[in-house]
Amino acid sequence: MIEVLLVEDQAMLRESLACAINAQADMHVAASLADAAEAPARAAELGCALVLMDVCTENGSNGIVAARRIKEADPSVRVVIMTGMPEVTFVEQARSAGVDSFVYKNVGIDELLAVMRSTASGYQTFPKAPDSIFSGTAALTDVEVQILRLVCEAKTRKEIAAELYMSEGTVKRRIGEILAKTGYDNILRLAVHAVAEGNIVPGLGGE
Repeated sequence: MIEVLLVEDQAMLRESLACAINAQADMHVAASLADAAEAPARAAELGCALVLMDVCTENGSNGIVAARRIKEADPSVRVVIMTGMPEVTFVEQARSAGVDSFVYKNVGIDELLAVMRSTASGYQTFPKAPDSIFSGTAALTDVEVQILRLVCEAKTRKEIAAELYMSEGTVKRRIGEILAKTGYDNILRLAVHAVAEGNIVPGLGGE
């Protein structure tokens, strides 16, 4: 029996996932939570073999940050991260945190259950990044993503320079490179689009 810790802040989805998982002969939801910050302690307390966790949860908690803490405490716990947002850095953040598998919420329940079973057996599943305004030649470097995320958080060029230990001139040049890659003529317009499409989630750049 695969004992599952479920972490999802939307009550209706959390309940429907719990019902689907508990309907399986080989799975059981040991506990369900709305806040990822509670997951490391609960996973340790319950001794769950598998954690299925959303990225963006209640109280602004980040499931990827929680996943890192779970894996650091007990690497044998398998963690599947799920999200409905095509954020350009989530998959790489999850890999860096030691997450075992990653799924987007547009998958069917049968596919999700298959990923959970294969992950519990020691296999990994990571999706190809979804197409977006940052695909292909418009793909941004890590530094460019950091700059755009700070723009999305309404930081000024001076504040961005201070946070990233750059000169304002370097930030200005980097913004020019971002605009050249993406075909936009205004960084604020790009930021609005990126947030609206879920390509950048302000405040969720990691720990």
